Amino acid sequence: MGLKAAIIPVTPFEQNCALLWEESTGKGVVVDPGGDVERILAAIAELKIEVERILLTHGHMDHAGGAAALREALGQGREVPPPIIGPDARDQFLLEGLAQQGAKYGLTDARNVTPDQWLAEGDSIEIAGHAFAVLHCPGHTPGHVVFVSTELRIALVGDVLFRGSIGRTDFPYGDPAALLAAIHGKLLPLGDDIAFLCGHGPGSTLGHERRRNPFLLQG
Repeated sequence: MGLKAAIIPVTPFEQNCALLWEESTGKGVVVDPGGDVERILAAIAELKIEVERILLTHGHMDHAGGAAALREALGQGREVPPPIIGPDARDQFLLEGLAQQGAKYGLTDARNVTPDQWLAEGDSIEIAGHAFAVLHCPGHTPGHVVFVSTELRIALVGDVLFRGSIGRTDFPYGDPAALLAAIHGKLLPLGDDIAFLCGHGPGSTLGHERRRNPFLLQG
């Protein structure tokens, strides 16, 4: 379909900031710019991507801490900077505390941010000319969202699901039951052939995780 993707690991947490763009037009998006904004900008320039929007799956610093700075940098010379879209509004308290989160881990560049648009279950967003459905998948954070294209058979799952693991829920607001319910009730029914990019480490397919992921086989 011409959709290209590149991963830029950012922050000491090696978070997978993703660039997705349409090869024929060069138009695309940045997903979860957690930090190291200069590195992200260098990749955008090298790949000649025209960034239309910045997407956030959730409000943790390693996913959202660089969003404000990236919007400012990409807005230079443009009448309107690319909007920041997502996550669900239930992560607002996390986005308002990004600088504080970052300071605890020595990430002094993390900045609080207010999205230009919140997302909710049932919304649709455009990524490089392709429609992606928005699924609310809480548990790791209250407002975590996932982006899915059933046409392209691809999903961007943030920190909901990993190869061989699932998102952490040992935060005061974490909810392991909600996380597993979202994975079993919303992601796995999409089909075994859905490939996904996740927030850390290598991607996988839903079928591989359904059959092999020990966290999904329990009970």
